[in-house]
Order: sequence, then C-alpha cells, then structure tokens
Amino acid sequence: MKPLFLVSTAIFALASASSVAAQDQSAQTGDPDDGADQQTIIVTGRLTDFGATKSDTPIVETARSISIETEQDFEEKGAQSLDDALTYSAGVTAEPFGFSTRGDFAQVRGLDAPEYRDNLQYLFGFYNTTRQDIYTLEQVEVLKGPASVLYGAGSPGGIINVVTKRPHGVTKGELRLDYGSFDRKQIATDINIAVPGAEDQAQFRFVGILRDADTQIDEVNDDKLVIAPALTLRPGSGTEVTVLANYSEQRSDTAHQFLPVTGTLFAATSGREIDPYEYHGAPGFNAYDTDSFALTLLLEQRLSDAFSFEAVGRFVDSQADYRQAWIAFQGNGVPRIDANGDGAWTYYLADNRSEQLAVDARLRGEFSTGPIRHEMLVGVQRQDVFTDSDTAYIFNGGTLNAFDPQYRNVLSVDEVRQFQRNRPRNYVDSTGFYISDQLNWGSLVANAGVRFDSVENRVENGTTQEDDATSLSFGLLWRGPAGISPYVSYAESFEPVVGIDTFTNRQLLPQEGRQYEAGIKWQPPGINTLVTLSGFDIEVSNLPNPASLVGGNSQQEGISKVRGIEFEGNALIGGLRLDANASYLDAEDPNGFALTSIADWQASLFALYNFDGALDGLSLGGGIRYVAGNESNGISALDGTLLTYRTDGRTVGDLSLGYEFDRFAFRLTARNVTNEEYFAVCLVRGDCFPGEKRSINGSLSVSF
Repeated sequence: MKPLFLVSTAIFALASASSVAAQDQSAQTGDPDDGADQQTIIVTGRLTDFGATKSDTPIVETARSISIETEQDFEEKGAQSLDDALTYSAGVTAEPFGFSTRGDFAQVRGLDAPEYRDNLQYLFGFYNTTRQDIYTLEQVEVLKGPASVLYGAGSPGGIINVVTKRPHGVTKGELRLDYGSFDRKQIATDINIAVPGAEDQAQFRFVGILRDADTQIDEVNDDKLVIAPALTLRPGSGTEVTVLANYSEQRSDTAHQFLPVTGTLFAATSGREIDPYEYHGAPGFNAYDTDSFALTLLLEQRLSDAFSFEAVGRFVDSQADYRQAWIAFQGNGVPRIDANGDGAWTYYLADNRSEQLAVDARLRGEFSTGPIRHEMLVGVQRQDVFTDSDTAYIFNGGTLNAFDPQYRNVLSVDEVRQFQRNRPRNYVDSTGFYISDQLNWGSLVANAGVRFDSVENRVENGTTQEDDATSLSFGLLWRGPAGISPYVSYAESFEPVVGIDTFTNRQLLPQEGRQYEAGIKWQPPGINTLVTLSGFDIEVSNLPNPASLVGGNSQQEGISKVRGIEFEGNALIGGLRLDANASYLDAEDPNGFALTSIADWQASLFALYNFDGALDGLSLGGGIRYVAGNESNGISALDGTLLTYRTDGRTVGDLSLGYEFDRFAFRLTARNVTNEEYFAVCLVRGDCFPGEKRSINGSLSVSF
C-alpha cells in the first residue's frame, strides 16, 4: 500500500507543478475585518506579528519550513483535537501515542515539540492543565526546526503555536450543535460584536463550549466546559489592546490504558487476545479532572511611521486531579501478566498544579538603509513558572485480568491518598534578550538573529541550577523567476538539563540542537498554490552517553541525528481544494537506534470539491493518511540483551460532506472511515497504545 500511496502523492505534486501556481500567502486568507464572504476557501493560513515567526512576512518569503492548519481545515477534515488537526501536516507525527484524552503529544521532525499559544509557551510539566480545544482557535502553526532565537529554551524539532480567536470588525455569530460517535454531544457558540458607531474602536467576542461525550473506551468520558471572552480596544494614537480570557474545565479519564504487549503485539500462550479498547482502569477511582484559567494581554502601539512597540503577557493557573490504575510494569522484556492473563494492579494518584506569569515585549522597526529594506525586532522575554505534583503510588493494589477485566475490590481514593507525598515545588525563571533582522534587497531576502538566555531551575527548599545560552539563526531566500524561491537556513536551540555530571562533578550542560535546512518554495503567479520541498539535518548534542562508550570524559557525550525530506502542497483549482504532504525521516538516538514511535515514511492527501450551479453550497471530499511502522528499543531486564519491538504501519481514510444554505451549514465527517484497528506504538517497557477508531460526527451551524 505504501508505494502506491507515495506514487499517488508524487503524481499530485507533478500535476500541481505543471498546471497550477500560487499567489502571495497574505492574499490567501479572507480577513474577517473586511466583511469578506466567509465561504472564501482558505488555501493556507496567514502569519501575523503574534504568530509563530513573530512577523507577518508571507510563508513564501520565509527561509524556514512552516505548516498552517486553519479553522476551516479543522471543520472540513473532521478534527476534534489538536492532534487530529495536525495529521495532514508534513513532518509532524500527530498521534505518537494513539488516541488520547489527557493532552496532545504531536512531535515535529521526530522530536518533542513545545506547545505555544499566541507567542508564549502554554504547557509546562506533565498532566497539570486542561487540553486546549480547537473550536477556540483561528489556526495552528508549526514552525519546524530550532527556534531558540525567538523563544528561548526549547526542542530542536520545532514549536506548535496556536492562535486564539480574536475580535474583529464584523458583527456576527454562530450557534453550532454536534453529535457523533460514542454519544458525543456538543453545543458551541462564537459571537462577535463590533460596537455600533465605533466598529473599529471597540470589538467583543465570546466563544463557549459545553460537551458531554463518551469515547472509544468504555468508562472513559470526555466532558468539557469552555468560556472564552475577548475584548479589543483601539482608543486612538496608534494604540490597540486585546484581552483574551479562557476558563476551561475538563471531566474525563485517561484513554491510555498501557495495555500489556502480551496479547496485543505478541501472542499469549493461551492464544487469547486483549481487546485494544478494553478498560484496565479502576471504576470509581480513575479520573482526569482539570481546571485552568488563562488571561492574555496583547498590546500594539505605533510610535512612528517606522517603529512600533508590541507586547504579549499571560497569567495561567491550572490544576489537575489525576488518578489511574493499570497493570503493573515489571521491567523491559518482563511479562506483565501470567499465563491466565492476571497482573498486579497499580494505583497512581497525583494532585498537579502549574502557574505561569510571562511577558514578551519587543520594538519593531520597518525602515530602509539605501536599497535594503529592514524589518527588525529587538525584544526581551521574561517567564516565571512553577509546577507542583503531590503523588501517591501503590504497586500491588490487587489483581486484574487483562483478557476479562472484573473490577473487584477497587481501592477508594481515600485509601490511596493516605500514601500521598507532599513533594516540593519546582520553579523555572527565565529571561531572554533577542534581536533579529530581515533584510530585503531586490530579489534577496535574508534574516539573522541572536538571543541571550538565562534560565534558573529551583527546587523549593532545595537546589538551584543556573544556565546561560546564546542562540543563533540565519537564512537566505531568493525570489526567483516563475515564483520559484530557493532558500537555505541555519538555526540553534538549547534546553537545560537539571542535575550533576557524575564524571566531572559539575552541573549538567544544556542539550543543544542545530539544524541546516535547504529547500524550494514555489508559487507561480495567478493561481492559488503553495508548494514547499525541504531537506534538513538536525543534530542534538549533550545527550546521555551511548552504551558503547566506556570511560568517556563526561556523561553527556551522546549525539542524536535526524535527517529528512518534506513535501507540502496546498492548491485551489476552481472549486477543487488539494492538500498533499509527504515526509521521510532518518532519525537515530545516541545508540544508533531509531527514535521511539517515529515512522520513517508518512504521506497524506486530502481533496475537497465545492460545487456550484444547481449544487451550489454542496461540498464533498476525503483524505487518506499513511504512516509507516515504527520501533522501540531497550535493554532487557532479564538478560541484558537488546530488545526491539516493531509496530506495523497503517493507512486510514477520511470523508467529508457539507451543505450550506441560507444561514445554515451542515457537515458530516468520518475519520478512519474503514475502522482500521492499529497500534500507534508498542514500547519495550511492555505496553501498547491503540489508535483512533472510526469517528463519525455531524454538525449543524446557524449564523446570525
């Protein structure tokens, strides 16, 4: 299936290259402020000064690889989560651990990717906040590769930045009703009001969500309440202030059941199989209940024709009551269940909390020096975060049969809580100063940036570690004939590692990343198409030593390498919209093993046609997604030999049918329409993660 699918994707690329062209990225999105017809099809999104690149420079003029999924994409592709929204993005492993309710775990270019919202990092620690809901978002942006010059400490794989819905100058509203598989019921509204007589000066927007839903796993629900008001004021003198508030409440359980590999990946001696969607939790004990409140301030002040001041600040307070039972782990390669399927039942309880206060303020200058046009940013970013996790853990709290769970003698919350430990808080305070300049000289677009960071990690009543880092980035793009724009770029990242090097007796060094990237962007004038072909080489250093290294000078001589090629094409040809993506990764850890859960090949194709004439208002489409197999490696706890668990790849299809009439819009979507059963990954520690089952959802919206 893989060769056929890859060939079909290549055919699309060739067809696009010979018959369509792209117009400027900034012209591909209807601006809600101008009252444009909302049926306008968005080929790709548009970057803004508060987007992933902190600039409104079009993607086609940016010497980096960037993917954008818009709210129109969410709807037409049937996405119900951030992970879902990224399944049609090149170079993104959107569901590395299958179906999830605790959060989104997308990885970019084989590596973890921090999650940002409106320029500021949003998630810290683990399982301590409410999962973001995509109905509150305008778009999702993926900036691939290191981004420390703009954002400080982070992953060399890239960042995921989500853009919140903001007020605009058109008064309108929407009421939306959803019903879908697993008795998923949701009511949502999105209301925007431009104050009469002062439409440009005062605007208000309200987004609300109420959901009552079960999931593909019995006993696991996914209920949510979101209240998200926003206000924009423009009092004059070039001032614009936007306040975004978001209260989110989630009442759920964890979909990850950590199913034993015996009876899933490997056959049991009895020949019995574990139902991939079986519940191995403890009814009445399990929960993943979260509450979070975020208040964000966006400020723009025009100082002169050439200079402006911008700032984004945020306060977030989140907490989670996380309780779960699972069949106990016994060590790499050690069976977790006996021949009858019985295993020890582990209980885990955590009261988690996180709090963030952050600000990113910058001076933007747009001016010329002779023939060179500059867009310069000089900024400072300050962030204070604390995380707290008070946990309880019972290794053997009873027995559960993996093949036929009988939930007997379940421990109560109070029985487990008596073992809870009050752990110290962890504080991370960081300050970064950065400067970047984009220079336009004729057909050449160059950029360069440098950032200086200081990060302090502190344990309450414990140790303090301070790290300093300098990060660089460079890029060069040539706007050539026929809309062909070749580019090259270099970028760096760093991420502190807390602890002491036992070899040198000094504090551990930050992990460091660097990336070389080269590619071609293509947008011949006249037709809506944007095509990007890129190749990259990422190296991550200061990792733990490989097992083969004996007697090293430090314990951080490990190096991981990730190399790959990506293709992404978005086209609008008449009423036909096409999104095609393909990527290849050669990713190795310091031991030379493939990175866990990361496939070498991925490809996808989504097509949707909007009819006109007698069928005006009707749209029909679908997509196909291919993800190759992956592997997990480790050392056996039984005999010290190498273990490799390989998980098969999968091909799944999606369908989308919509009809708009008068003020009403109906859409029916189906993801994994053939209901393929698959595991996203199986780990050598002994557990497997099922993928998403078929999910059908119908929505009816009325505009007013």
